[in-house]
Amino acid sequence: MADKLVIVESPAKANTIKKFLGGSTKVVASMGHIRDLPKSKLGVDINNDFEPEYINIRGKGDLIKSLKKDAKQAKKIYIATDPDREGEAIAWHLATILDEEKNKITRVTFNEITKGAVQKAIKEPRDIDINLVDAQQARRVLDRIVGYKMSPVLWKKVRRGLSAGRVQSVAVKLIVDREEEIENFKPEEYWNLYANLQDKEVKKEFEAKFYGKNNKKIEIHSEAEINQILKDLEKAKYIVKEVKKGEKKKNPAPPFTTSTMQQEASRKLGFTLKKTMSIAQGLYEGVKIPEKGTIGLITYMRTDSTRISEEARSAAKVHIVSTYGEKYYENRYYKTNKDAQDAHEGIRPTYAELEPESIKEYLTKDQYKLYRLIYNRFIASQMATAIYDTMAVSIDANEYQFRANGQNLRFKGFMTLYVEGTDSKEQEDNEMLPDLKENQELSLKKLNPKQSFTEPPPRYTEASLVKALEEKEIGRPSTYSPTITTILERRYIEKLQKQLAPTELGKIVNKLLTENFTDIINVEFTAKIENEFDEIANRKRTMEKDD
Repeated sequence: MADKLVIVESPAKANTIKKFLGGSTKVVASMGHIRDLPKSKLGVDINNDFEPEYINIRGKGDLIKSLKKDAKQAKKIYIATDPDREGEAIAWHLATILDEEKNKITRVTFNEITKGAVQKAIKEPRDIDINLVDAQQARRVLDRIVGYKMSPVLWKKVRRGLSAGRVQSVAVKLIVDREEEIENFKPEEYWNLYANLQDKEVKKEFEAKFYGKNNKKIEIHSEAEINQILKDLEKAKYIVKEVKKGEKKKNPAPPFTTSTMQQEASRKLGFTLKKTMSIAQGLYEGVKIPEKGTIGLITYMRTDSTRISEEARSAAKVHIVSTYGEKYYENRYYKTNKDAQDAHEGIRPTYAELEPESIKEYLTKDQYKLYRLIYNRFIASQMATAIYDTMAVSIDANEYQFRANGQNLRFKGFMTLYVEGTDSKEQEDNEMLPDLKENQELSLKKLNPKQSFTEPPPRYTEASLVKALEEKEIGRPSTYSPTITTILERRYIEKLQKQLAPTELGKIVNKLLTENFTDIINVEFTAKIENEFDEIANRKRTMEKDD
C-alpha cells in the first residue's frame, strides 16, 4: 500500500516521475481525459444554465476501477496533470470520479520534469483551480453547442457525417478567403533598374538600385518609362553624392513560445505542427540519458510566454561564459505579449549543460533536431548583440539618383549560435561596399533594367497560418496544432507543396457556414470569445450568462 498516489496523464510521464519520488509513492496514468460530453447527443442542458452532462469515456471502465482502488489505498492523492487549463480540467474530472475526501486530493504542477521541480511541487500542493476548469468547460460547452447547431446544416446541404467546429471553421475561412484573394488578383507591371558600378581606384564592383529623380522617389510602371530613363542616362556621369557610415545592432529572438517553436520547426526542419508537438511532448515527458536516468529535457511545450526562471538564466550565463567568453553574455529579459496567459515559462532546455551534441546518441534523429533548435534558441536569447558596420551611399547620375547599401558583420554575438528563420524572400545586404568618398566619380559597367509583376499574397503554410491565428487571437497555444490537423483530416483543406489550399468540399462548407452563421464564423467573434475564456481563467468573469 502506497502512502502517496500521484496521477499523471501518460505512462511516459509516470515512468519519468517515479524515480524522483520515494518507494512509498505510486505513480499511475489516467491516459488523458476520463470523462467527456456524450458523443450521441448534445450533452448540454441549455435550459439549466448550460449545465454540461459528463459521462465516463467508453473503454475506460477498467482504468477507472483501478484508479479508484489505488485512491482508496493511498493516504494522499496528488493529481499532477499538465500545467494548463486542459490539465486542470482533467484533474477536476479525476477528483470528481475518485470521490475521495476533499482534503485527501491535492493538485500539483511543474513546468519541467526534473527531480528538483517534481519534489518541490509535491511539497507545495494546492487546490484545483476552479477558474481554470471553468475556462476549459466554457470552451468545451460552447464548441459542443456551436458544432451541434452547425453540423446539421452540412448534413442537409452536403452529406451526413460532416462536422463543423468553432475555431476550425474560422481557420478554414482564412484559407478560403486567401484563395479568393489569389484567384481575384490582378498583377501590375513594375520595373527596377540596377547600375553595376565600379570604384575606379580599387576596381571593386557593386550594385546600386534606381531611386528617383531630383531626390524624389519614383516608381516605374512601363517599358516606355524605363526606356526614357535609360535614354536620359546616356553619357551620364555617376558621382557619389553622399556617404553615410554607421553601426547596426541586431538582438537575438526570445525563447520559444508554442507558436514560434511550431513556425521555426516548420521553416528550418520541415516538421508539421503535429510532428513538432509530438516530439516536444516526448522531450518534455522524459528521455533516458546515462548517469541521469530518464529526465525531461525541455520545459512544458504549451505556452505563450517568453519569461524564463532566474535559475535558468544563471545556468545559461555559466554555459555562455565558459563556452564563448564573457563578452558573449548579456542578461536579457523579454516582454511577454500583453494578451498572453503567461502561466509558465517559455520553452527551454531543463539542463543548460546538456548540449545537443553531448546527448545526440541517446535521441532519435528528430528528437535531436528539435532539441538542438530549442537549446540553441534559448542559449542565444541570453547572448550579446550582433554588431554590423554599415554604409549607405547616394549616387547622382544627371538628374537621377541611385542608392546602395552594404554591411559587414563586425561582432557575431548571438549569431555565433543561432539566427531566427524568416518567411520573407528578401535578403539582407551582407557585403560591404568599397570605401567610397563623396564627389568621387564611378565607372558604369552596365545598366540592368528588370521587368516584374506584383504577386498575389502567398497561400498559407502551417507556420504562417499559426502566425495569423496568433495575431488575430484565434485559439491558444494548445489549439493551433489540433485545429489544423482536424481540418486536414476532414479534407476541408489540403497540402499542395507544403501550402494549404481549400478543397472543393472546404469551399462549399465555408460558404454554407458563413451564410448561415455570420455571427459565429468570423474572426472578431472568435477572438472576443477567447478573451472571455481568459477572463474566466483570471477570475474576471464567471461562466454564468450575462444579465
